Amino acid sequence: QVQLVESGGGLVQAGGSLRLSCAASGRTFSRYGMGWFRQPPGKERQFVAAISRSGGRSDYTDSVKGRFTISRDNAKNTVYLQMNSLNPEDTAVYYCAADSDSGSYYTARSRYEYDYWGQGTQVTVSS
Repeated sequence: QVQLVESGGGLVQAGGSLRLSCAASGRTFSRYGMGWFRQPPGKERQFVAAISRSGGRSDYTDSVKGRFTISRDNAKNTVYLQMNSLNPEDTAVYYCAADSDSGSYYTARSRYEYDYWGQGTQVTVSS
C-alpha cells in the first residue's frame, strides 16, 4: 500500500508556472506507474499526465502537451508536474495517483487503472 501527498498548488496569474509534487510513502515507489489528474469545478476528473515506473515513458493529454512536464525521482519517492504557460482553463484540483499493476514502460490514462490517490491540491489561474 502507498500513501500519496500532493503539494505545490496555489494561485497564479495566466502565463505563470507552478510545480506540483507528490510524495509517496513506502519503499516500493519504483513499482508504481504514476499519474496526474485534475478535476475542474463541476466537471469529472480528467487525465493530465502519466509516467512509467522507470520514468522512461510519459504521456500527456493534448491540452497540456508542450506546457506540462511530468517527472519522477524514485530515490526521493516523488513525482512532479511542472506546469508552464498556465491559463484559466487549467484551474482545478490536481490529484496524483499510483498504479500498482503497471508494466515497466506502461502509462495509464484511465482513472480506473489507478489504485491509490492523494487528497488533491488546488490550482487556480487568474486571467
